[in-house]
Amino acid sequence: MNQPASEPRTAVKPKARVIAFYLPQFHPIPENDEWWGKGFTEWTNTGRAKKLFKGHYQPRVPADLGYYDLRLPEVREAQAEMAKYAGVEGFAYWHYWWAGKRLIERPFQEVLASGKPDLPFSLAWANETWSGVWLGNPGKILMEQTYPGPKDYEAHFYALLDAFQDPRYMRVDDKPVFTLYKPFKLPDAKAYIEQWNELAIKNGLKGIYFVGCSGVPSLEINKILEMGFDAVNTNGAYDARCTIEGRLVQNIKLKLMEKVGGVLLNRYKYKDVVKHMLSDKDKLENVFPSILPQWDNSPRSGRRSVIYTGSTPELFKKHVAEAVQLVSHKKDDHKVIFLKSWNEWAEGNYVEPDMVYGYGYLDALKEVLL
Repeated sequence: MNQPASEPRTAVKPKARVIAFYLPQFHPIPENDEWWGKGFTEWTNTGRAKKLFKGHYQPRVPADLGYYDLRLPEVREAQAEMAKYAGVEGFAYWHYWWAGKRLIERPFQEVLASGKPDLPFSLAWANETWSGVWLGNPGKILMEQTYPGPKDYEAHFYALLDAFQDPRYMRVDDKPVFTLYKPFKLPDAKAYIEQWNELAIKNGLKGIYFVGCSGVPSLEINKILEMGFDAVNTNGAYDARCTIEGRLVQNIKLKLMEKVGGVLLNRYKYKDVVKHMLSDKDKLENVFPSILPQWDNSPRSGRRSVIYTGSTPELFKKHVAEAVQLVSHKKDDHKVIFLKSWNEWAEGNYVEPDMVYGYGYLDALKEVLL
């Protein structure tokens, strides 16, 4: 670590607006107790991870914050200080809404009600069905994502209005940013967006700035914008893997997957993924790229996982610098980069300090952004 995380935010303006996706599933809830076992949190999967091959970095062990519980305000304050230290503008809290039913909402609701920490935030709707896939029973539906229609859409808006009106809420073009993980799942996105914008204006806002996530930006950017979204958050990791696989097949250099214990395991070099992850499309004013520190979802998916090997803070720093360069010409409000993610520990996808790299990934962000 170069400097303590408690160091006050520097007066230097960050070179880009980095918004970090933030997972709130680090506290027990009755539903998870029932589905996965008493006391289940994201740490349950993280802690029971196994090495699947020589040199495999598992299990991941948190350092400064330990196996934290997000019901503790002290933890949330410490995370905010780390974000400020690294030049991260704020967190995009994953938000869950199933026709009025919400889960793992407590950390964000306490942030909202308490006014602390004093760190900008937004909401990202993870609009997908929860199934029993982790139990080996993908056909078992735990929470089904539905879209009942205008009355539910209105109820959803008013459930979040207090957040949208909070002075900490992140804005683009003076509108609160609302991100959708699965934009194509909306039955009628244009009607949904129009209804929310009407409600926003009715309640003293200038509208809602809708961002749709794209996992296949080579094919989806224009489609998402045509649906009425204001911007697209691109995650080019899948496109990068396709590029890598195509070259490997063409040149017959390597196997695409390795057999471990009789099961095919998807492994890619991190440096190859990030090399192909960003593109010229990320230069567009209404396209917001993603940066990826690490990826290894074997704690959740076992031998069905996708793993990027060889990530280091040094390689991540180069990746961040490339993304910052891509957005450098945009209006300040649109120099948005999404960090995927702040604390997805069971996907090996985080920048919080661990026992191997310490503050390495936070320092990499700081050195580029500030």
